[in-house]
Amino acid sequence: MDYKDLQVFLSLCSCLHLGKASAQQHMSPSTLSRRLARMEEEAGAQLLTRDTTPLQLTAAGERFRQHAEQTLLSWQELRTALSTEVSDLSGRLTLYCSVTASYSFLADLLSRFRERYPLVDLRIHTGDAAESIPRALSGEADVVIAARPEQLPQELTFKAIAASPLLFIAPRAPGAVSALTRSDIDWSAVPMVLSETGLARTRVNRWFESRGITPHIYAQVTGNEAIVSMVALGVGAGVVPELVLRNSPMASRVRVLNVQPELEPFSIGLCAQSQRLQEPLLQALWKTAVI
Repeated sequence: MDYKDLQVFLSLCSCLHLGKASAQQHMSPSTLSRRLARMEEEAGAQLLTRDTTPLQLTAAGERFRQHAEQTLLSWQELRTALSTEVSDLSGRLTLYCSVTASYSFLADLLSRFRERYPLVDLRIHTGDAAESIPRALSGEADVVIAARPEQLPQELTFKAIAASPLLFIAPRAPGAVSALTRSDIDWSAVPMVLSETGLARTRVNRWFESRGITPHIYAQVTGNEAIVSMVALGVGAGVVPELVLRNSPMASRVRVLNVQPELEPFSIGLCAQSQRLQEPLLQALWKTAVI
């Protein structure tokens, strides 16, 4: 059990609802449910009663909640104590990430980094998520925030900082895509809006192939944000990381489909050339990024 588990549990205690807590923690309800089951197994007791709405803490769950709060408070106090010293380290770092990643991770990361290293000039560039790993490889960016590829290039090192489920989405308007109105969806008849390249496309392609389905590709786009927009317009279904959906202005106009088995989630983190990780500036940023 780690600090993230405790954060997840406290989110559940606050919401007492799997769906709301999973949205807060950037994971699917089924992933959160499995994580809770693992915590209960390690704790040796049932922590939440799931057959009620809202959920209810058991007596053991209440004691575990107090433990989680005390542990995370102690951890935060330790982090604060260790970061009070301001470093005189100076220089320039270039960081590349998608717009969505800048919304989701940069504020917290930059706040802690600038507090500790005020003399370091951190230059931020944003663009297509598919460009992140190539920019790290070429050295065009000193460090990138990216989804971990299935085959990480040997020259790179990756440090995970978050996970994001990969979701099937559809227009919220009922009947907008007729093939989705059936209880048993014929996926070969569903118009799909997919990314041209990248990890999400690789995983959805594998999902279709494993079921012997030839998908009906309506459109292929660059950037996950465009997928949400096109799905919201009613042209078909799409597949996007949950983080993209959460930060999209069109999120209220789409719905998440309960598709089984779920696609493998993204592992989001920092990526840089391995041979450069001993450089003081990169090392400082690497240590600042915590899960």
